[in-house]
Amino acid sequence: MVSLLFERSSATLFAMLELRDTIDSRYIQNLRGGKMASTQKRLHIPAAGGFGSLPFSSGVVVDKTFYICGHLGLDPATKKIPDRVEREIRLMMDSLRDTLAKVEMTMQDLVSVQIFCPDVSLFAQFNEIYRTYFAEPLPARAFIGSGPLLFGARFEIQGVAVKD
Repeated sequence: MVSLLFERSSATLFAMLELRDTIDSRYIQNLRGGKMASTQKRLHIPAAGGFGSLPFSSGVVVDKTFYICGHLGLDPATKKIPDRVEREIRLMMDSLRDTLAKVEMTMQDLVSVQIFCPDVSLFAQFNEIYRTYFAEPLPARAFIGSGPLLFGARFEIQGVAVKD
């Protein structure tokens, strides 16, 4: 009986992994102009590791649109917000860029971006670095004054990207 359960569990796990690989390859094929079956319209990108189990995805792809959750400028080595504002902005923007790359998108695929910031006096400093991550045309954007952010972050960014 135990042997039968183990075989079924192994078979189920193998089938799930195979399905995941199929969905991933069909999604990439869809981005390159192929067709995706109607039952496979969503791809969830897992949240970054190192923080335990988080109750959200880093982003969700629906057809050719990628909805990206809020990203912070956490230092990957310390899992903390750096002291220097410039470093935090770059880490956050790099994290956003890396998440886009996971689904073969770039910063130029972003169509809308929202930045949350509890200290709007950092607007000019943020823009100086933000601009270096894009070529023209820039995505639509809102810079929103907010309450305190998680981990004492000065910025949080989220966005929507569309692959042509």
